[in-house]
Amino acid sequence: MSRADFAIVGGGIVGLATALRLQELHPRARIALLEKESAVAQHQSGHNSGVIHAGVYYPPGSLKARFCREGASSLREFCDEHATPYAICGKLIVATDAAEAGRLAALETRARANGIAIERLSGPEARELEPAINAVAALLSPATGIVDYGAVAARMAALFVARGGEIRLGAAVTGGAETPAGVTLALGGAMLSAGKVVFCGGLMADRLARRFGVDADFRIVPFRGEYFAIRNQPADLVRHLIYPVPDPERPFLGVHLTRKIDGGFTVGPNAVLALAREGYRKTDISLADLAESLSYPGFWRVVRRNFGPAMGEVSASLFKPLYLRKVQKYCSRITAGDLVPYRAGVRAQAVARDGSLIDDFLFAATEHTLHVCNAPSPAATSALPIAAHIVARLLGGGDAASVAAETSPNSP
Repeated sequence: MSRADFAIVGGGIVGLATALRLQELHPRARIALLEKESAVAQHQSGHNSGVIHAGVYYPPGSLKARFCREGASSLREFCDEHATPYAICGKLIVATDAAEAGRLAALETRARANGIAIERLSGPEARELEPAINAVAALLSPATGIVDYGAVAARMAALFVARGGEIRLGAAVTGGAETPAGVTLALGGAMLSAGKVVFCGGLMADRLARRFGVDADFRIVPFRGEYFAIRNQPADLVRHLIYPVPDPERPFLGVHLTRKIDGGFTVGPNAVLALAREGYRKTDISLADLAESLSYPGFWRVVRRNFGPAMGEVSASLFKPLYLRKVQKYCSRITAGDLVPYRAGVRAQAVARDGSLIDDFLFAATEHTLHVCNAPSPAATSALPIAAHIVARLLGGGDAASVAAETSPNSP
């Protein structure tokens, strides 16, 4: 049996940032990061819109708001120090009618309460900044940016290994147990003993928590987010990221137009139930994963509360013209021929038994473990302060009944 002082399960950006933080505090410790795939950042960290969020939407006082504000700054510093490209291009949240314009005031108030720079624009001012956009009013978030989070994760992995850390690829945790002295992890035919373990399981977070005795009453329900790349449009189609005003009847932010750090644009994502936890294609189906979602009472309560919006998302997924309609609402020059398929993402949405979407970070601790049960967007932006929080809690101890969360309202 091999041994480590600390083990991190999950090689996404949060797991990698946690490994670096532990290494910083304990440079002589034996630290092992375990990733079941053949490379790091193969799931949510490598399948997202690549936005460096500023923190406009998050309820003041929530972990989301705090981590995002700190994370955007620390991420830029990390990229500067380690020659990882990024761009601060700003974001416009555009209202296309009077009802949407009326909702901008609440967003502006929330952003200011979070200490986020924000500017209210009239329709003519917004169209002067972005002539291709339909807007009667807008909010400008100048600190929003773009980056390739896969590249950030790869750089973190390289640093961790260069400083003496161990990354084991193809190392799926298939079992294990917590003992008075630490934690034993089964890795297929191998075993690893560690004094402390952090579980950053993402789409598998609830299964790992239950496997190691955490009584956290939630279920991960996977939602696939589908994107299109934009072709046939000029390189200066937009200079900022373009977001719609969030719909209070929908739990997600809606389809947005995003510049990419390597050039070009994407639109997306929508949000439809994935038929497998790692189902990035519409044809990816896991009967076990699907049964687990459909058998959970909280899932059906989510459906009942959001039936109309859910049907709208499914329809847009099945019929490209309906998806296009969401885009043309704020950028009418984009046509169906401009939309080409782009890689999808799968969001690990934690759902409570009562049907509420757990919209903030959720952690569960035992004596020797810390489980990251829910790490929603802006987790990638916020990975470095999240890691500091995780390590502080891990080294501070815990008990089997300790579950900590700050749960935000279902609205963005």
